[in-house]
Amino acid sequence: MTAVSMPNAGRAGGEAVLTDIDLTAINTIRTLAIDAVQKAQSGHPGLPMGMAPVAYTLWTRFLRYDPKDPAWPNRDRFVLSAGHGSLLLYALLHLARVEAVDAQGRGRGRPAVSLEDIKAFRQLDSACPGHPEFGLTTGVETTTGPLGQGAANSVGMAMAERWLEARFNRPGHRLFDYRVFALCSDGDMMEGVSGEAASLAGHLKLSNLCWIYDDNHVTIEGQTDLAFGEDVARRFRAYGWATLDVADANDTDAFAHAVATFQRSVDRPTLIRVRSVIGYGSPHKQGTSKIHSDPLGEEEVRLTKQAYGWPQDAQFLVPDGVRERFAQTLGERGARLNAAWREGLAAFARADAGAAAELAALWSGAPPAGWDADIPSFPADAKGMATREASGKVLNAIAPNYPWLVGGSADLSPSTKTELEFDGAGDFQPGGYAGRNLHFGVREHAMGAIASGLALSGLRAYTGTFLVFSDYMRPPTRLAALMALPVVYVFSHDSIELGQDGPTHQPVEQLAALRAIPGLITLRPADANETAQAWKAALGQTRRPACIILSRQALPTLDRAEFAPAGGLARGGYVLADSAGGAPEVILMASGSEVALCVEAWRRLGREGVRARVVSMPSWDLFEAQDQTYRDEVLPPAVTARLAVEEASPLGWDRYVGPRGRIIAMHSFGASAPGKDLRVRFGFTPEAVLAAARALAGRA
Repeated sequence: MTAVSMPNAGRAGGEAVLTDIDLTAINTIRTLAIDAVQKAQSGHPGLPMGMAPVAYTLWTRFLRYDPKDPAWPNRDRFVLSAGHGSLLLYALLHLARVEAVDAQGRGRGRPAVSLEDIKAFRQLDSACPGHPEFGLTTGVETTTGPLGQGAANSVGMAMAERWLEARFNRPGHRLFDYRVFALCSDGDMMEGVSGEAASLAGHLKLSNLCWIYDDNHVTIEGQTDLAFGEDVARRFRAYGWATLDVADANDTDAFAHAVATFQRSVDRPTLIRVRSVIGYGSPHKQGTSKIHSDPLGEEEVRLTKQAYGWPQDAQFLVPDGVRERFAQTLGERGARLNAAWREGLAAFARADAGAAAELAALWSGAPPAGWDADIPSFPADAKGMATREASGKVLNAIAPNYPWLVGGSADLSPSTKTELEFDGAGDFQPGGYAGRNLHFGVREHAMGAIASGLALSGLRAYTGTFLVFSDYMRPPTRLAALMALPVVYVFSHDSIELGQDGPTHQPVEQLAALRAIPGLITLRPADANETAQAWKAALGQTRRPACIILSRQALPTLDRAEFAPAGGLARGGYVLADSAGGAPEVILMASGSEVALCVEAWRRLGREGVRARVVSMPSWDLFEAQDQTYRDEVLPPAVTARLAVEEASPLGWDRYVGPRGRIIAMHSFGASAPGKDLRVRFGFTPEAVLAAARALAGRA
């Protein structure tokens, strides 16, 4: 092949050399992005244009990835954290002929991204949405777009590799040694979540992690120096990362040298800073001042293609030899490595059938057999215990039977009771990556995103913090729901009754915010036995995340000989207590700690001859999933005297109480005082519930 030269400013040793077909492949990536954005009249062509040489070099020279088996467990991960540049990834998937697979990794007999998909960029039902979506497009390792999230996900992926390596690799059997690459933009570097995640990655010495930073000094408003002037490399060195510089994105040889240097690292993650000019790739090329976050326009498309030496009128052109070049490099390398790995897996299974069976169960996505066999049952106790205490006991009963259940808290495990305390649980730390207790530090946002990265790698992840701080991790929680990842979020200190810490720590609107996330199961158990059932419901999910909302204060453990079994939690809402003698005159409903208030009022109403029903509503999501017949049995339409009680925002309860019902809830922030005083101040007393119930039943 004829050799052509690309600019090599800033690097000693002369010019980096590319063959004609390499340069053609790079320009194919660029022009596919240009044409797709122009056709859609929407999107961001700049990043694919600028970083095409970098991505092409990574994929063809380094990435261990089998396009015919994109679910290969030991593949290298490539995360496009800068999800606005989605066409870079779509072009790579198309040119590499990555095959589409289903959730079980079975081939679908079609490409992951066809040329027609690229032509339908940002259109309904295309495999090429505006930002990459996990589960929609094979080869997309995680949903990205909200900046910083993909970068933080990649830390979870790197942690998962280290955990799998520590648990399953044996002398003579090296099953796991993959690396994780994330392509990040200036915007990713500005978002706080990436800093949180990078700090933790440096502490953990994740030498299998490499972030590639497209340093083009441009964001939507203009040059980054409007708001961003720090030395990113120095910041990352302070985090404990190695940092490498590539002065020109077109210098593929310099970039290759940087990746090779990363691959030799054994004690820290690596940041490769690549200088580019958005839309062109080289910091030394001059061109239009237009920031390429929009379609270029017909005239500029023609001029840009002319600069690339491309047919100006050609659209969606993939020249002969480009797909073949990917097959000869990425494809052949990936197939060879995958085949060798499969042989190694078979040998591993012969040597250790038990560990191989555990791996197969992990990859299936289903809980292991017998995982719930030791979930405790709690005896009736008027004093009871905080549901956070019960949760810790349940978690530690489940975890020994669930070997790949890992998690921790944002520096709050003594309060959230999320530490695994059984023998052998251990801590995940440098030199001890098999530990199952993860320590995230005071980094809620990164914790949520890292948990998604763990889940995307097959591990079952849980997190812990106070409910009020769910606000700090809402973006990754939302994305986990969008990706259908079965992460479990433990949120304790669930109401104003945490007391003297005051309104900054007392959640009011957080329950409503979590219930608003589509696909997220929100569980707020009323006592210890409902808490046990909440864990069973949460870990029984394979395609949905769940949050378990827990009390700081002790709650009575209800006598299930008198009240309905706690297994009713699985249906979201159930009749906990009823009265004889006909249909109820009034229905009292609540979740969590306020169920006990309703029970006390129910007893007193019974003594007064008022037929009342208590409905425990730990999960609206699960209740709404029941058929109408069941819901009408629990909340008979004819009974319109309904009272809901919850120490949180009333938002949403109106659907259950109806126009004639009433809600006792929070209409303001709380206050700093002992919990007993706050209950009186804000009207969460048996007397207040009783008075409202009497009025609704016409017995005032």
